[in-house]
Amino acid sequence: MGNPAGVKRNFSALEQRRLKAARLLDQGVSQAEVGRRLGVHRQSVIRWVRQREERGLSGLKKAGRAGRKPKLSQEDRKRIVKGLKQGPEALGYDTSLWNSQRVAHLIEQECGVRYTSVHVWRILHDLGWSCQRPTGKALERNEKAIRHWKQVRWPELKKTPKIKGKPSSSSTRVD
Repeated sequence: MGNPAGVKRNFSALEQRRLKAARLLDQGVSQAEVGRRLGVHRQSVIRWVRQREERGLSGLKKAGRAGRKPKLSQEDRKRIVKGLKQGPEALGYDTSLWNSQRVAHLIEQECGVRYTSVHVWRILHDLGWSCQRPTGKALERNEKAIRHWKQVRWPELKKTPKIKGKPSSSSTRVD
């Protein structure tokens, strides 16, 4: 069944629950009652009993981390952050915009590890970086000309209602 998305398992709490089950079983509490008290299925209690019979109390100890060990060390992560702060121009790119391929290139240059673009964004998220969009303004933009157009030319082009001489017969309209 697993955990809900985004919820990490607390291995220490799981170990404490298994050890508590062992204490209850030693006190003569039935497997079904142990399951009810700890909020687990009876089949889990049966599995814990088997593990304890095969390996003793060490069979109930936490298994350690789940999944593969990370390829990047803390030092690698610090080097990646330092490279991100220097910008993509430091890697020889023309613009200052990071994308997943550029970040993957940075990670490969700094750490010698290749990642897919999907995993690169996971790493960036873990490092506290988020996806940002550039402001979208052209480098050739002429602010003075834009301001003049908005203040002078646009009012000349904008349509204004014509003045009517006849009053309205509507009772809701104020003239």
